[in-house]
Amino acid sequence: MNLQLFAQEKTEKATPRRRQKARERGQVFSSRELSSAFILLSSIVLLKIIGRKSVINMVQFFNYILNDSINREDIFTQNGIVTLSYEILSFVSEVVLPIILGIFSVCLITNYLQVGFVFSIEPISPKLERLNPLEGLKRIFSRRSLIELVKSIFKIVVIAYVVYTVIIKNRNLFPLMLDMSLDDSLSLILGIAFDVGIKAAITLLILAFFDYFYQWYEYETGLMMSKQDIKEEYKEVEGNPQTKSRIKQIQRQMARTRMMKDVEKADVIITNPTHYAVALAYDSTIHSAPVVLAKGVDKLAERIKEIALSQDIPIVENKALAQTLYKTVEVGDIIPESLYNAVAEILAFIYSMKERRF
Repeated sequence: MNLQLFAQEKTEKATPRRRQKARERGQVFSSRELSSAFILLSSIVLLKIIGRKSVINMVQFFNYILNDSINREDIFTQNGIVTLSYEILSFVSEVVLPIILGIFSVCLITNYLQVGFVFSIEPISPKLERLNPLEGLKRIFSRRSLIELVKSIFKIVVIAYVVYTVIIKNRNLFPLMLDMSLDDSLSLILGIAFDVGIKAAITLLILAFFDYFYQWYEYETGLMMSKQDIKEEYKEVEGNPQTKSRIKQIQRQMARTRMMKDVEKADVIITNPTHYAVALAYDSTIHSAPVVLAKGVDKLAERIKEIALSQDIPIVENKALAQTLYKTVEVGDIIPESLYNAVAEILAFIYSMKERRF
């Protein structure tokens, strides 16, 4: 079995870091079909609300452009141009602008609800591989492109069927329009158009929900990682485990070297006598109690005792005290209050021996 190939299989869910990096590159989960369906539905509803008024304004505007303005002799004068400009601005503000703003607002809201706020120029930045014809052919004939083609054809068929059913349903009304007034004809046409639009929008919305889950599946699949990917990411975030282990080893060695130098400053060495050794020092001007300068077991304990002998530092054998100090007090810390008496007796004995010597 090739374990290397197994390690490259993307079987693991994406980590938060991978998701964040994908988001920074502009790769976010969203369904364009869902956004398009909501935009179409909101546009149809908006046109239903302001549609009749918009059509009337549009008819009046084109009537003015095609008839009134042409028949006016002052059309090319300053007053005529100002009047024409005012009519155009009025038409845009009353008919075009509300529709554009409404669609734009829905577009922003639907996209924000799906992906939140994302700003990235990477999707539009130039890439050399996009100029490669082979890569272009791969994208054209890829599985994703084929699925998008099938979706588009299916949508066209469904929308065509919806339009067909509405037209068949209202086919008897079209001959009656010949005897209707312009206002009634517009109302009928707008009603049929709204019926087509709302049914098409609802149909697309239903299809969009299926597309939403499909896009979610594709997005999650694309973000999946292999075990090797996770290891590489861990190295990026935490550093190479071997390097970290080496750094910790060096730090321990440096700390041990400093500790062994501090043995020379000790007032006394408490030993097991064979397994443990703890170096103590007491300076009332610096600390409120004796401090552990160094401690060790086995070979390190032997090394502490060797330094003590070379520096003429007293060594006192006290098995219980040595073990307690080694297990409960870290290097650089003062001894606990429970050991004050035991250590004080030893230090008093050491100080008295030094006084007798001198």
